[in-house]
Amino acid sequence: MHFKRTLCCSSVLLFALSFGASTALAQESIGPRGQRATLFSGPSTRLIVKYRESGSATLSATRRQRAMDRFQRMSSARLAKIRQLANGADLIRATARMADRDVDALMAEIRKDPDVAYVERDALMQPLFTPNDPRYSDQWHYFESTAGIRMPSAWDISTGAGAVVAVLDTGYRPHPDLVGNLVGGYDFIDDTFVSVDGDGRDSDATDPGDWYTGSLCGPSAPPSANSSWHGTHVAGTIAATTNDGRGVAGVAFNATVVPVRVLGRCGGYLSDIADGVIWASGGSVPGVPSNPNPADVINMSLGGGGACGTTYQNAIDIARANGATVVVSAGNSNTNASNARPANCNGVITVAATDRNGSRAYYSNFGSTVEIAAPGGDIRGSGGVDAVLSTLNSGNTTPGSNNYEFYQGTSMAAPHVAGVAALLYSLDPSLTPTDVETILTGSARSLPGSCSGGCGAGLLDAYAAVQAVSGTPPPPPPPTPTCPAGSTTYSGSISTSGAYNLEPNGTYYFSSAGTHEGTLFGPSGADFDLRLYRWNGGGWQIVARAETASSDEDITYSGSSGYYMWMIRSFSGTGAYTFCLDRP
Repeated sequence: MHFKRTLCCSSVLLFALSFGASTALAQESIGPRGQRATLFSGPSTRLIVKYRESGSATLSATRRQRAMDRFQRMSSARLAKIRQLANGADLIRATARMADRDVDALMAEIRKDPDVAYVERDALMQPLFTPNDPRYSDQWHYFESTAGIRMPSAWDISTGAGAVVAVLDTGYRPHPDLVGNLVGGYDFIDDTFVSVDGDGRDSDATDPGDWYTGSLCGPSAPPSANSSWHGTHVAGTIAATTNDGRGVAGVAFNATVVPVRVLGRCGGYLSDIADGVIWASGGSVPGVPSNPNPADVINMSLGGGGACGTTYQNAIDIARANGATVVVSAGNSNTNASNARPANCNGVITVAATDRNGSRAYYSNFGSTVEIAAPGGDIRGSGGVDAVLSTLNSGNTTPGSNNYEFYQGTSMAAPHVAGVAALLYSLDPSLTPTDVETILTGSARSLPGSCSGGCGAGLLDAYAAVQAVSGTPPPPPPPTPTCPAGSTTYSGSISTSGAYNLEPNGTYYFSSAGTHEGTLFGPSGADFDLRLYRWNGGGWQIVARAETASSDEDITYSGSSGYYMWMIRSFSGTGAYTFCLDRP
């Protein structure tokens, strides 16, 4: 909050902030038409008001001021104009956060003004992820045959050179595995309560942390939260440097990332995000220098509830007209994405999240507004390694050391799509946003798992997408496993890394003395092992094992008569296998 500009603000607000009350304090005031109104501590209420135009001229400054005076008489809190948005609308801030019912009543009165084209809340959007507090081999989402997006084959065709991706998020930390691909950037947060860095809009897009305590973010938010470093994680998935002997790989590791800081403590205002979208695409924003690196792709791993709204839609329309593809997260509420914005806006590529088995992740939103799905992971179980690994920072509040962490969420899914979009622009800079969406959805493959509610065209396929642009012929399919003559063929699949199946058909068999031969053909990109057990009278004993770094294993064992059983175990990865057994 801008305390220097609001000395008249209620002392109860200053008390709440100064003493860190565990719950938001409230104050009664008189609202529109004499109603009792409630004011809360925390981020202030802000409205976006667009005035009607008279012919080709916008409403005069005098009439705008008269309108503001009318709005003030209707409001329970003091109102002030902050600035004009890129789309010509005025951003108006109250001195406090008003109760929802009072905001609704005020907006209803404002809509009656004949000079007003529309009014909507300057809503706070939230980063869409579920963090874990606990490098390439851990990035299963790139290469595993079941639910990976076939990045290794795609990298043979494109690595994103020349493409620019804007990441609208919490800003960035100068992580050594990321900073080499960062350029320019801007901080669009004007409210110092949200920005935390103590200043308004400027060219410093570094992330100071978005932690908070004392229920400052309102009753619907957790009472406190550590810093997320969300933008650094998202940017790392898009363009972490690769082949540098450290850390992780980025989807478009030769692309350039422009960090656009729009999220801070408690989230980010719609007005800041909308201006950030327009600026990132090369559009003009009052009071902000032009972006020297207009984005081909804009990634928005953020969102909130409600209809898209005019401000969001206008910004997206301008970005598309400037040639930028806008990629957004579907949301993490396990509900229809039609109820989440900007996922429900027109002209965006809305991304649902999948888990390591290729099914819709338990938290991911779904529905007809989703265009495509991509790996978002699942942090539960397996020590967190079934989530998405990327660049991060260890600080709980202010920045600490650079590190890597597993996160889950549609926030982690969207940058996979944004990164692949950058690969396409690298191959053909003349592509339009419609071209990119058509290529991505047309090349997607069917989900290996299930998706109740709808996950768009299916799972992102990076190789198929870049191949569609480059015209590179696909590699021949792997040969169909053929068992040796005299063997019996068994088929199965393992859907969880670390799990196992027993063969033949989940049981054991009795055999006379002789030679047992087992041959395993496992999935590409995974590591399956093969073991042979024999019953020793008191338990099962391993008598032979084949445990190379691949999924194709072979055992030949000569033994005495007795009971035998085979185990096929996933050391890492998932997928289908063929097992050939020849026994005495």
